[in-house]
Amino acid sequence: MPPVHTGAPAGAGASTPSSPKPLRAHSPGRPGYRRMSLALFAAGLATFALLYSTQALLPAISDGFGVTAGQASWTVSAATGALALFVLPLSALSERFGRTRLMTVSLAVAVGVGLLVPFAPDLEWLVVLRAVQGAAIAGVPASAMAYLAEEVEPKALVGAIGLFVAGNSIGGMSGRIATGWAAQAWGWRAGLLTVGVLALACAAAYRLLLPRARFFRPAPLAPRAVGAAVARHLRDPLLLRLYGIGALFMTVFGAVYTVIGYRLVEEPFSLGQGVVGSVFLIYLVGTASSAAAGTLVARVGRRGALYLAVATTALGLLLSLADALAAVLAGLVLITAGFFAGHAVASAAVSRTAATGRAQASALYQSAYYLGSSAGGTLGALAYHAGGWAATAGIALLAVLGVVSITLYGSHAARAERRLPVRAAAAR
Repeated sequence: MPPVHTGAPAGAGASTPSSPKPLRAHSPGRPGYRRMSLALFAAGLATFALLYSTQALLPAISDGFGVTAGQASWTVSAATGALALFVLPLSALSERFGRTRLMTVSLAVAVGVGLLVPFAPDLEWLVVLRAVQGAAIAGVPASAMAYLAEEVEPKALVGAIGLFVAGNSIGGMSGRIATGWAAQAWGWRAGLLTVGVLALACAAAYRLLLPRARFFRPAPLAPRAVGAAVARHLRDPLLLRLYGIGALFMTVFGAVYTVIGYRLVEEPFSLGQGVVGSVFLIYLVGTASSAAAGTLVARVGRRGALYLAVATTALGLLLSLADALAAVLAGLVLITAGFFAGHAVASAAVSRTAATGRAQASALYQSAYYLGSSAGGTLGALAYHAGGWAATAGIALLAVLGVVSITLYGSHAARAERRLPVRAAAAR
């Protein structure tokens, strides 16, 4: 594996040319690595619980405000869309003020807004507060990836990122379960308040556990340098493919999990809000598949892992078309496993591919990823209103086909690049 560089546009976070390259202290088995993993697991749990806090409650919010599924879905899309817009500028601030500081401030603001969200007087205010919350959350993902790239031994990077993604899946699961049962007992506002309190506890654990950054070096705010790093990444064909893969995977996930609550509370299932929230226990599958992503890549390679992820996701979508609850749940298991494995593989590949400007590279991935979530949630809800679950699954299957196409093109491009030196040698 090539050496891991930092995410600064002009070398921030790395040793200067005259100083020796520091050894990475955080590796599996060491106390610092365990504390770091637990801290970022808690941060991931808090951010995903907050980011998707309204998703399992959409049917109840629709009833409470008398709005359609498409209108209620904006409480999810506004948060993910704001995150996508703010993740890049906030990642630039992390170059100047530090990864840990930005993550701490972002979590504090997101949790504070999360404690206000339950008291929104109407849908418009709820959407506005959710957008502010998404913008605040944006400071966590790209900063976390850059922090890991700087502080973790290169050979342990995929595993460390997998654990952060696993925290995301646990957050998504626990937030939805808590909101579901609290909403069934006391209403959807109590459900949102429950998530706010859970996120507050996770944010406190993150702050207490996170080791200080040892290899970060602050850089002055340099918009031109950031712009140059962004332009460089957008000219990199491999990074562009990875951004597309992340966006399309999240389109699938956003469409499925935004709409599944509506399907399960209606005929032929007619499940209660608490039971629908408990369906998100399936996120545990995502925890396992994302944490195992490093092992999967080691065995079958990055493209092989992506092919397995898309095949698993597509099979799950097809299973979910049945009107039997067991088949729908099995489909959700496969969709979740495939999505989280694909996301962990693609996000780790971004961190490895970007030799410089790592924070900007990760931020662009997060922007594409959450734009995919916003698009998936909105399109999935509109499709469901127009044609039921089959239409939503059709949107998701088109996104899966897009991932397959990008991965196949990448395989073809890689083979063409390997042939070029052979042809040049033959010409001589």
